[in-house]
Amino acid sequence: MGKNHPNVDKYVVSRVRALESILLEKGILPPDAVDRVVQRYEADTGPMVGVRAVARAWVDSAYKQRLLEDPRGALKDFGLDYEALRVVENTPAVHNVVVCTLCSCYPWAVLGLPPTWYKMPAYRSRTVVEPRKVLAEFGLTIPESREIRVWDSSAELRYMVLPERPAGSQAMSEAALIPLITRDALIGVADVRLPSPA
Repeated sequence: MGKNHPNVDKYVVSRVRALESILLEKGILPPDAVDRVVQRYEADTGPMVGVRAVARAWVDSAYKQRLLEDPRGALKDFGLDYEALRVVENTPAVHNVVVCTLCSCYPWAVLGLPPTWYKMPAYRSRTVVEPRKVLAEFGLTIPESREIRVWDSSAELRYMVLPERPAGSQAMSEAALIPLITRDALIGVADVRLPSPA
């Protein structure tokens, strides 16, 4: 799986495009409305809030504790009042991954736009049954000695993963860490890694 997974539901894509086309044609949807929403979630809102919170947590242990215990209060530091969120921390012993088995509940304001694969039935069902295998398809191999915890998001409570800080990044500032953190790491289908030396 992954953002370029070949099993993107073409039927759903066609339906969305058809609906958008009809709404545009009837003048119900302004021509730039979809682009503005995408821009807002990709560049202005998320995953920058989640990314910034993780970078802050990596350099500030007091903030990290607050993010884990009171995510709503911690996210207010970044101008977001998001009530229904729990942050789960990856450790050497535990790897967390988020899914929504019922539909596709996802904290847009924290993580930005959900990836297409997150909504796919295959991801939603298989991640619960065989998480290690699904993560391997994302290129993330979790050793048998490390526990995998799967968190099922709902309308009442959604999740964000606090990934492990990559080894070798201890001298990096909060600002320098931000570009390393991806949305996929905040869902738990990727690790955060330092760029390979050129």
